[in-house]
Amino acid sequence: MTAIGLAQIAIVLAAAIAAAIPLGAFVARVLAGERTFLSRFLGPVERLFYRLSGVDPAREQSWFVYTIAMLAFSVAGFLSLYALQRFQNALPLNPQGFDPVAPDLAFNTSISFVTNTNWQNYAGETTMSHLIQMLGLTVHNFVSAATGLAMAFALVRGFARAESPTVGNFWVDLTRSTLYVLLPLAIVVALALVALGVPQTLEASVEATTLEGAKQVISIGPVASQEAIKELGTNGGGFFNANSAHPFENPNAFSNMLEIWAILVIPFAAAFAFGRTVFDFRQGRAVAVTMLIVLVAGVIVAYWAEANGNPLLTAIGVDPSPGNMEGKEVRFGVATSALFAAATTGTSTGAVDSMHDSFTPLGGLVPLFNMLMGSIAPGGVGAGLYGFLVLAVIAVFVAGLMVGRTPEYLGKKIEAREMKLAMLAVLVYPLSVLGFSAASVLLQSALASLNNSGPHGLSEVLYAFASTTDNNGSAFAGLSGNTLWYNTTLGLAMAFGRFAYVIPVLAMAGSFAAKKKAPASVGTFPTHGPLFVGLLLGVIAILYLLQYFPALALGPVVEHFLLQAGKTF
Repeated sequence: MTAIGLAQIAIVLAAAIAAAIPLGAFVARVLAGERTFLSRFLGPVERLFYRLSGVDPAREQSWFVYTIAMLAFSVAGFLSLYALQRFQNALPLNPQGFDPVAPDLAFNTSISFVTNTNWQNYAGETTMSHLIQMLGLTVHNFVSAATGLAMAFALVRGFARAESPTVGNFWVDLTRSTLYVLLPLAIVVALALVALGVPQTLEASVEATTLEGAKQVISIGPVASQEAIKELGTNGGGFFNANSAHPFENPNAFSNMLEIWAILVIPFAAAFAFGRTVFDFRQGRAVAVTMLIVLVAGVIVAYWAEANGNPLLTAIGVDPSPGNMEGKEVRFGVATSALFAAATTGTSTGAVDSMHDSFTPLGGLVPLFNMLMGSIAPGGVGAGLYGFLVLAVIAVFVAGLMVGRTPEYLGKKIEAREMKLAMLAVLVYPLSVLGFSAASVLLQSALASLNNSGPHGLSEVLYAFASTTDNNGSAFAGLSGNTLWYNTTLGLAMAFGRFAYVIPVLAMAGSFAAKKKAPASVGTFPTHGPLFVGLLLGVIAILYLLQYFPALALGPVVEHFLLQAGKTF
């Protein structure tokens, strides 16, 4: 670990937080329907959308109607994206002449992009036409992220309102999140990426002459526009198979730092927007600080593990001074590769600028554990915030048990109904991850997809189902997922992770919105200071270590001790 590496990490994190504070205030105003500096230009466009779709922006919805609208929109998105892939050869903007996508892969990809997972069991540059990359995948990069932000603020309104039968209007939240937040930011970041060398063209490929004099055909296309929203929307689906490790997606150290910034800025902004919406900035700050502590802890562990190098490579004469460079780009180095890995799995992004499969066992443990926690530090666009607020409810309930008092959060009493819904939500992840992983390691055809046996092979399976259930989308890259078993089970894991989790959350939103708001008293547990941050960190550690420690012990922990002994399984 070097001072320069730590400085790079600090600069990116500081830039993200500095931008997130004013952006959070802006997001809060947008989702409250207040006028902003963009209203003059985008207000007429927003009103036109409502007229064309027959939406009354003043008419709000109960949590149940809000949920049905979200599910209907997701089903429509799934069916349309599936149809685009199955009829790809009959559609325009297919200069490569790609054939239709196989049914099981089209199923997996459609669920993947609708749920904001963006898991890819295919190589984008050799599978999807320009039309599908733009009209299918990039569009869902916008609307799936906007859906997450909408659902988060349905829950936030539940805390902010009192005796209200409604939590907002899904169609309005979806439109405003896309039009005012995601689209303007994506345009700015896309232009910056083009300036840094990322292609943006409708051409299919270019031909290059290699140093040996041979001819090489290199795929290109509308890369910068997809890259920008891929990171800003915490999507992660790359135009190229190598994702952000590809020089056309991520050409240099400056583009790398910009992409990490883009991954982090909206999730942190959502936490600050939460504070603004409940009229107590300190509440949002406490959530953001807790997120930052978890993120920084992961970055430091990953950086330390990778900087120490690989003992097996050192034993055969590889210079250990640069750290473990296997699977990493020389233009990025160990420090920002560790930061990218922690940021992309601390959010539900899933983009990669290095191969997580090549990390040391403890270095790879960080992105794996980030996803097992639900990518809550700082989480996906919207999804991180509502995931963190569920944990905040559990933490306050634990505090109430300690002092023998009915727990409250932001003036709302937490009773049996809310706790049942919270626990129903948090149990979705371990049931999906551990259940599908157990089935996969017992099925011989599923084991045939692994490139490794033993602890590392188990980590590959765990990582795949953690990534898809968590709607992250990154991969250990040692698992060949384009099979009927994995396309189906990983697709189901994505659906469970998104919808089975968020339906109880939206029910909580309706329950909290209908409650009276009790004024704070001397006995009220403060949820804006260091004590609450510490309690929240403790609940996170205990909850997820209890759920996943046996699986982690059999995977990366065992592999670490084998590696230190100079052995492999």
